[in-house]
Amino acid sequence: MANQLDELNPEIREEGLDTNVIVKKIPVTVGIGSKIFEILLWVCGIIPGLIFLFMKIKAQNHFDQLQQKIQRNASQIDNFLEQRVMVLQNCARLLEKAIDLDKSTFENIAKYRSGNTGDADAARNELSGQLDTVSRNFNVAFENYPDLAAHREIADAMQQNMYLQREITAARELYNDTIDQWNRDIFAWPTKKIVAAKNGYTTRIPFVASKEIKEKAKSVFF
Repeated sequence: MANQLDELNPEIREEGLDTNVIVKKIPVTVGIGSKIFEILLWVCGIIPGLIFLFMKIKAQNHFDQLQQKIQRNASQIDNFLEQRVMVLQNCARLLEKAIDLDKSTFENIAKYRSGNTGDADAARNELSGQLDTVSRNFNVAFENYPDLAAHREIADAMQQNMYLQREITAARELYNDTIDQWNRDIFAWPTKKIVAAKNGYTTRIPFVASKEIKEKAKSVFF
């Protein structure tokens, strides 16, 4: 059998490869084979059937706890985003620039923290993109007016902004790790997949970087 990956004869993409997160939720489904499997367990005796029943209860508890962990990770991102909004608002006042941080940013935070939105992940990513845009505008202001950097309060605010951005990045890593665990576990046959299908679970979308940030990452900085 030939090697699946042959480093001596690689497929080369001269133009490079730009990857993106596919924003698509995949539902968990099971076929007739899974139903037959459950029936056969009960046909083989009450003990195998009860064992599998307890395994399904354990799987349900696992998913319940995992969802709480996802909520906790998401809430941590929300907290840092909220702090960053406050820092950037304060910085905007210090710069005396007409940069409008719409109050809807706070409304959006309240919505997906309380669960009153259709897609919390999308709302969180949208808010993060808005804050990145505002932060970039501040950096442009510093480039145009170098003397602003000497203002202690402004410098402190921008330092806080950078710190919070690093904390948001770290929190996203934790969030994505939990999302990865969820996406793998719901397809673990038989027990977890059967439970996930019964409850109508779907895969979850990890953090998606904004288009502006991706374009900025391709820029020449030096």
